[in-house]
Amino acid sequence: MHDGATDTAKQIDGEALRVAMAHSLRYAIGKDPVTATLSDWRLALTRAVRDLVVDPWFAATRRAYAEKRKRVYYLSMEFLIGRLLEDAIHNLGLEAAAREAVAAHGVDYAALVDDEPDAALGNGGLGRLAACFLDSMSTVGVAAHGYGIRYEHGLFRQRFDQGWQGEEPEDWLRQRHAWEFERSEVAYPIGFGGEVSPGEGDGALWTPSDTVLAAAYDTPIPGWRGRWTNTLRLWDAQPVREFDLEPFNRGDYMAAAAPSVFAETISRVLYPDDTTPQGKELRLKQEYFFTAASLADILRRHRAMGLEPRSLAAHAAIQLNDTHPAIAGPELVRLLVDDHGLDFDEAFDVASATLNYTNHTLMPEALERWSTDLMGHALPRHMQIIERIDTRHARETKRPDSVRIVDNGEVRMGDLAFISAHRVNGVSALHTDLMKQTVFAELHALHPEKIVNQTNGVTPRRWLYGCNAGMRRLLTETLGSEEWAADLDRIAALAPLAEDAAFRERFQAIKTDNKRACAAWLEREHGVSVDPTAMFDIQIKRIHEYKRQLMNALETAALYNAIKADPSAEFAPRVKIFGGKAAPGYAMAKLIIKLINDIAATINADPAMKGRLAVAYPANYNVSMAEILIPAADLSEQISTAGKEASGTGNMKFAMNGALTVGTLDGANVEIRDAVGEENIFIFGQTAAEVLATRANGYAPQSFIDADPRLAQVVEQIEAGFFSGGDGERFRAVTENLRGHDWFQVCADFTSYYDRQRVVDDAWAKPEEWTRKAVLNAAGMGVFSSDRTIRGYAAEVWGVTPAC
Repeated sequence: MHDGATDTAKQIDGEALRVAMAHSLRYAIGKDPVTATLSDWRLALTRAVRDLVVDPWFAATRRAYAEKRKRVYYLSMEFLIGRLLEDAIHNLGLEAAAREAVAAHGVDYAALVDDEPDAALGNGGLGRLAACFLDSMSTVGVAAHGYGIRYEHGLFRQRFDQGWQGEEPEDWLRQRHAWEFERSEVAYPIGFGGEVSPGEGDGALWTPSDTVLAAAYDTPIPGWRGRWTNTLRLWDAQPVREFDLEPFNRGDYMAAAAPSVFAETISRVLYPDDTTPQGKELRLKQEYFFTAASLADILRRHRAMGLEPRSLAAHAAIQLNDTHPAIAGPELVRLLVDDHGLDFDEAFDVASATLNYTNHTLMPEALERWSTDLMGHALPRHMQIIERIDTRHARETKRPDSVRIVDNGEVRMGDLAFISAHRVNGVSALHTDLMKQTVFAELHALHPEKIVNQTNGVTPRRWLYGCNAGMRRLLTETLGSEEWAADLDRIAALAPLAEDAAFRERFQAIKTDNKRACAAWLEREHGVSVDPTAMFDIQIKRIHEYKRQLMNALETAALYNAIKADPSAEFAPRVKIFGGKAAPGYAMAKLIIKLINDIAATINADPAMKGRLAVAYPANYNVSMAEILIPAADLSEQISTAGKEASGTGNMKFAMNGALTVGTLDGANVEIRDAVGEENIFIFGQTAAEVLATRANGYAPQSFIDADPRLAQVVEQIEAGFFSGGDGERFRAVTENLRGHDWFQVCADFTSYYDRQRVVDDAWAKPEEWTRKAVLNAAGMGVFSSDRTIRGYAAEVWGVTPAC
């Protein structure tokens, strides 16, 4: 590691970049400056910056080949990369030049970078983690490819209609995606269905009934200062034939377009609703599509280097990001047996030495299971191979009646991924321990060497350097250079400065500026007026019952009642901010969104709450929204049911930007507590062991409601329609669940949560002490850089040596 800007940044000044922009505008965009729109100028700057990435990209590729570096292949259903232009400008050290160049053309720089649409390639933490890992692999110099799907519409664009979530297609590709390179020469046929006939030896001949092409699009991902650049390769599903001429000529235009429609469906939407048989089949086909294309590409590259398939594990490490690519085990075996002539046992040995599996959930229902009928119909050859893997595993472990991949008419994809992998990792210390005790207890007993821990991290380039300009300047001045962005351990030097009143004042002034900017954005973009001097209390993440946005909403309503009952009480003024999407088929999560919005409408309409309590729920949470909210947060809500959140990464981003955490001892919250000090975090609620004990002892949520009048009042208000214009039926499913089932134990933890929030109030009343805690939170975040995580994977999972 060395200090200083990249060579590119030293050679490219504002004038050179201005000329490059003008050239791109004329010859790549085809526009005259007189008629160019803001988007045209943004595309011109993107082209100019992208051109500067190409040389280090090629250089990294040549070096990887010359040094015969083992490559890492990261397979993920999601890559929530966000906007790329400003990120690349920061990584290359080009911000000053870019601002000068854009200003010279009479364009506003902030408006230009804000014009870039978020790439709709992910949903939440899983996809954002993959994006952080790509950034870190490039920063530390791990030769890598990311592989995923080039979704035309991605997840969905969220809108609110009278507080109800509505879903609209995301149109991020309506404009040209200027970062990508189409690789028309790289396309693989991907088959589905059909028949299987015997082949030679262990091989078989699979004749699919349907075939699509996987066409490659490459995006360069530069690391810090352009020292290494890797590739994100996304697959677009295309028809083998654009349309069938014969039915077209007889006037059956729909039939003529059927091949194109089938192919486009594969890469159109992230996570299609799988509550229908058709949705389940499409989800399985999507997972196989990108996994099969990626493995074909990996083997092609391996053979192009003159290497035999048997040596794959020595030259490639394939990481499965959760269970979505679990079909990689059978598919790699299929390729090695059917296409390359290996016998089954040797092929499985090669596959299991090459593949590694990251688990992201402890909930058995989230570990995908496909019916054997669906698997046999969609992927008949793979069903054969899965059964043979299952038989082999039972034979080798001498446990034919214990863990089975195929069980009760289902294929258990989590177990398949575990058995097919060389290493299986959890993503926080607690999660890894619980994996061994719960979802993979039997497999861990059979393979005690497989499970390792790699606690998640986030890239400080985007989540501190990029999104928080004030903190960037303060850290650079305090630490002496910008290299803290690639060596976040340096941030520990802030800890002694927590005792320095002048430093605390500067630190708090930055937070205040960020809150003002956030408040202006909320009013400008969402029509919500909030007080930037109040505590910004933020929960932003996917809407799911285990993440317990419902408990936050109930506490908000209880706080409203308390303020109304005693207007003179000294509660901290708060702005409660929620953000997140619910899956289209997840009825309870969508109902919780409506309840939050109804509570918000009630509170915000009450004049007595002015300056005391406000609630905001801006629609369509994405990376760019997170980049506004996280630097502005005073309090970070990490309140999942203990034992359910594998790690969390939002918790790290918030603390890195000087927010204090209120949370359970779940996921990486445990390690954050250890890093920042128990006195600098607000922990509440049951531990994971206590959650299990409460359930085992016959959990009765009604008893907890009866024991806390504050909770009882809110539940009764919801049932009476207090927050819903007198409609007592609207949230019946919510209250019936709270009183009778409450699987995620909202009622059990509510009292502890409410009481802990009052401790937060007391801490907020002492601003100097609050800021001291905030500084110590930021100072403790060095260990949560994704650079540290990637170095851990490199050493303990992949067996590679970083180049930087």
